[in-house]
Amino acid sequence: MSNPAVNIDNLQLRPDGRLENISDWSPDVAIVLAKNDGIELTNAHWDILTLIRSYYFTYNTPPINKLLKREIARNYGAERANDDYLMSLFPNGASFQGSKIAGIPVPMLDSEREQTIKLRRAEAQRHVAHYTNEFEYNGKIIQVYPSGNLVHLDDWNEDLARHLAQKEAVTLTEEHWEVIRYLRKFYFQYGISPMVKLLIKHMAEEHGKETANEEKLYKLFPLGPSRQGSHFAGLPEPQGCIDS
Repeated sequence: MSNPAVNIDNLQLRPDGRLENISDWSPDVAIVLAKNDGIELTNAHWDILTLIRSYYFTYNTPPINKLLKREIARNYGAERANDDYLMSLFPNGASFQGSKIAGIPVPMLDSEREQTIKLRRAEAQRHVAHYTNEFEYNGKIIQVYPSGNLVHLDDWNEDLARHLAQKEAVTLTEEHWEVIRYLRKFYFQYGISPMVKLLIKHMAEEHGKETANEEKLYKLFPLGPSRQGSHFAGLPEPQGCIDS
């Protein structure tokens, strides 16, 4: 591959050096990301990067190290699926550093993901308190359930949504509104507030994975895109496994 005409300063990167938007990735961008980590990509690197990207877009999740090694063994033989070989290509870990250069999210075990969500939620709850009973807004008494969801759906309007969000220390942006509108659309189409897995699946089908991915949604709604999102959208509480 030739040297790319890509400037690292023109890319939107997260603090850990990963791409902010998956759609920004290209082979030229990968070369720049690799060089930023002191790596000159060879055909051997590209074999692994291609596997990582293929796995992600097939299963909608990046491969953890054990799964990546299994895929490497299946495609290229067991001799290439060993730690020493992979470390020679990606000193910071084939799964971790490889996914960064491949332009996809960081791999995470289910237990790690669950713990991250719990910690994020616990941190947010230290600073956030939603309404748990009736309150007055613009001269009207608004009733809510202890969960923070409106008792009467017809009380909802966009101004009230902003007020409810402010109560929970969230300033609504257009990205929030995109999710809120989708939650309301889903509810009035199907008659239920979607659990997070349903929300991500269906919203991604309509708006793309860059808009509806777990990491982004939890940044927008720290207490859970389904749980907290339903507060702001004026909808009943989702049932079942809500935000995990």
